[in-house]
Amino acid sequence: MTLYDFLSGAVACGFFVCGLFFLRFWRRTRDQLFLAFALAFGLLGAGQSILALANIPTEERGSLYLMRLAAFALILIAILRKNRSASA
Repeated sequence: MTLYDFLSGAVACGFFVCGLFFLRFWRRTRDQLFLAFALAFGLLGAGQSILALANIPTEERGSLYLMRLAAFALILIAILRKNRSASA
């Protein structure tokens, strides 16, 4: 186990903890923005976990970046929906 593996696991754990944090707020308020953030952080944590556990060569990590893209797109769409509903 290298330091990179350890830190990669710590980052994945941080993503999952952030996801649980937003999930708790969603359960309290039922605001869809919090649910989107929880799902996005879950996706980021899953992608980081796969990187930490799978030993995928650098050249073949392109598909994992699609998970990150999906997470950030989810956040962006949720923010746009929240702003559009607030202005209406």
